Amino acid sequence: MDFRVDPALRELAGQARSLAQSVISPSDLADDSWLIHPSRSFSKALGEMGWLGLTWPKEFGGGGRPPIERLVIFEELISMGAPLASSWFADRQVGPTLLQFGTAEQCRNWLPEIISGDSAWCIGMSEPDAGSDVSSIRTDAVPIGDANDPRAWLVSGAKVWTSGATSADWCYLIARTEPDAPPHRGLSEFVVDMRSPGIEVRPILDMTGNAHFCEVLLNDVEVPAEHLIGNRGNSFKQVMRQMEHERGGIDRLVSNRRLYDMVRSRFDLSDPILRQRCARIESGYRIGRHMVIRETIGQAPAGFSAATKTFCTELEVDIARFCAEVAGAESLLWNDYSRALCYSPAYVIMGGTTQILRNIIAERILGLPR
Repeated sequence: MDFRVDPALRELAGQARSLAQSVISPSDLADDSWLIHPSRSFSKALGEMGWLGLTWPKEFGGGGRPPIERLVIFEELISMGAPLASSWFADRQVGPTLLQFGTAEQCRNWLPEIISGDSAWCIGMSEPDAGSDVSSIRTDAVPIGDANDPRAWLVSGAKVWTSGATSADWCYLIARTEPDAPPHRGLSEFVVDMRSPGIEVRPILDMTGNAHFCEVLLNDVEVPAEHLIGNRGNSFKQVMRQMEHERGGIDRLVSNRRLYDMVRSRFDLSDPILRQRCARIESGYRIGRHMVIRETIGQAPAGFSAATKTFCTELEVDIARFCAEVAGAESLLWNDYSRALCYSPAYVIMGGTTQILRNIIAERILGLPR
């Protein structure tokens, strides 16, 4: 099945393709460019096009346009490897979270610089001993002044796998504010200025040679009280909503599409096994895209992003392996194929491991017993 879009959306996709081509050379193959390739100038270009905050309310400077337009634009940009990392987290999840849980003043304070492409954000969620289990977070925020109405918070702890922290202006951070509360109920969310005293960022080099992952150490970092987002102690529920934005998007399907397109010219479709593998991937793209569209236009059941991410990222792993097999012995050298193969386990780890997501699907969507 081929789900075609109307001519106006095809034109929008063409504009996105042209913008990506203006900054990418054929040799700049980049899997997961939305995650590992930052570019402040490209973020500014996106802002000038009106493509950041595209669907957000006009009262806060957003475009007020339908979500399907954003999907069409970023499907093209990510498929081509455009350097989106400086603006992706802010546009994908920070802005929508501020709109849902933040105050009007907070939205007026932070959304305009996201929309213009002037600020970069990172997410301070995972910790050395708390990866997919948000309830185990130990970074603490201690009130300064009146415990019930503090003037500020003092934050200490460690975050890890914080992509883009070296170049981020702000961190959307989760910390424990109620040490005596049950694990799921004692967490709160803050916006932390990454230039604050007491913050140390340590890049982590991965096996592909990239250092977008970071460890962030916080030692008595003072955060103004007005930087608390939403209700104190309610972060777990807010995070679950934020994860819907993170897990169900087009970035989980087309991150290595350019690699696949590159090897298609090498397919020998007279080989029945290769033909079947190719057909499975092409079918997977169509199924995954349909799942993402359902998420985008609000037709998916609550929590279904866990299923969308699981299907799409497992397909991405399969694509990386397939491309390496097509390349044959060439993939034993250090090149685009071997790099993609080494990187591929990340797809099913980041944003929630596949094992955790399958539990979520079983318990929260299918209603199966533990």
